[in-house]
Amino acid sequence: MTDDAGNDPQDAIDSEGERRREELDDRIFDHSAGDDQKGIPFVGAGPGNPRLLTVAGKELLEEADLVVHAGSLVNSELLDEYCGHAELVNSVGKDLEELIPLMRDAYEDGDDVVRLHSGDPAIYGAALEQMDALEHEGVPTYFVPGVTSAFAASATLRTQLTLNEVSNHVAFTRPQGKTLTPEEDHISEFVEMGDVTTCIYLGTHAVRDTMDRLLEDGHDPETPVAVIYHASWPDEDVIVGDIGTIADKVEEAGYRASALVVIGDAVTGAGYERSFLYGDWADRGPSENSAETEASDD
Repeated sequence: MTDDAGNDPQDAIDSEGERRREELDDRIFDHSAGDDQKGIPFVGAGPGNPRLLTVAGKELLEEADLVVHAGSLVNSELLDEYCGHAELVNSVGKDLEELIPLMRDAYEDGDDVVRLHSGDPAIYGAALEQMDALEHEGVPTYFVPGVTSAFAASATLRTQLTLNEVSNHVAFTRPQGKTLTPEEDHISEFVEMGDVTTCIYLGTHAVRDTMDRLLEDGHDPETPVAVIYHASWPDEDVIVGDIGTIADKVEEAGYRASALVVIGDAVTGAGYERSFLYGDWADRGPSENSAETEASDD
């Protein structure tokens, strides 16, 4: 076991950040997402439904001796199905000073350790600070992507987040609050662009404040909005409205967390134009008339 004296996670994060500025990690060129790698994998559990866990994630969980998971944000059915043999540790309420030695010591003792995040760990997952702290102590780590809730919400709504002539861009964001200052909240700017589907994470509690600001900024109150509670979970609920009505509907339902907010015309999937993907311009191969065309050119 490594001596914890002087192993401050913040010092490790700062040190690894400085190293990253100076040079790229060689493993970037040696491995791709989905590869079997050495170290502790940071696995995305997906949005909720165990069937939306990736094959790579499933294999790693089935081999794990220790799974440190994101508490109630990970469906207990997934833990029961794939992690019943492993030691389970709920990370909720534990800080880095506790989590890093826990994972490090288990790994150094020869255990297969998995850090299980909800959704995809690259989206509001605070994974990199844990990985940097572990790397600083000589424990290799790597990402295993997961299905983020915005994609589960899109599937539930039976629409695309991007649609030709409706939405050319997707923004993953969160509203102002303890973490984000008003100056860092760009939701109104995204909506103003018109062809952006705005997906708001960690903002269920702030739906009314967010919609009020959009109305104050002059946005069309009939702009479609959907709130998908527990996307892909058994108790999933979908609330559809617009900027002017959605806050009342969410408050009536009583949701304050665990929902994704989607703003934009892609919510309904209406008004899009046929794409060019299957048009004549996409046909790069020889056509039935190519020989006749060549002959006529001679």
